[in-house]
Amino acid sequence: MQESAGEISGVEIITVLIIDDQPIFRAGLRHMLSAMHPGLEIVGEASNGEDGLRLVEELSPAVVLLNAEVEGLDGLEAIRELKRRVSNISVIVMTNRDDEEKLFYAIKYGAAAYVLKTMDVAELGQVIRRAAGGEYLINDSVLAKPVLASKVLKSFRDLAEEHDQVAEPLYIPLSSREVQVLDYIAKGNSNKEIARAMTISDQTVKNHITSIMRKLAVNDRTQAVVYAMRQGWIKG
Repeated sequence: MQESAGEISGVEIITVLIIDDQPIFRAGLRHMLSAMHPGLEIVGEASNGEDGLRLVEELSPAVVLLNAEVEGLDGLEAIRELKRRVSNISVIVMTNRDDEEKLFYAIKYGAAAYVLKTMDVAELGQVIRRAAGGEYLINDSVLAKPVLASKVLKSFRDLAEEHDQVAEPLYIPLSSREVQVLDYIAKGNSNKEIARAMTISDQTVKNHITSIMRKLAVNDRTQAVVYAMRQGWIKG
């Protein structure tokens, strides 16, 4: 769990910073989140990237809501800079329209989630809470799009090749079935496709993925794929 401001009446407080160049949108978002989610504290707002980075350093929020089109930031590479300033921060990218290119770079640079501005505020509050808890909800969005999933996973394969380890692992902590599941994930298959190929249920696939992430101490399936590739357990 990211750092928060404390607790009020037993409710854990999650600090949030909004970076968006539309004052009316920021004001509306602040009001609705505060009214519907008392555990969320909007600690600051910025209308441009420069002010946003300054406030991140000053306030160290747990979560940043970042407009993908905000001025003054070098595209979504800004996510890297935000996470460099506050290492355990979670960045949620907000955008006006579903754009696969933006989604690709959002996951590449480490965003926790990618949402449309039309999202229901109640749902957004849950996304914020889950992101603050260390979840990477963005992966489900990516892996639901076959073409984009292939592009993202190729990027992770390239990353794995750049960080090949010289020493061979002494053992593989995963079962043969778990390695098989990872291999299917690396090829861009969805949970349903993996279940069909392995003749198992969707829930069994989810159970395997949960076990894999626990054993490898990673936060999401793409991190698990990278780790397994670096170890040479699966091939890109």
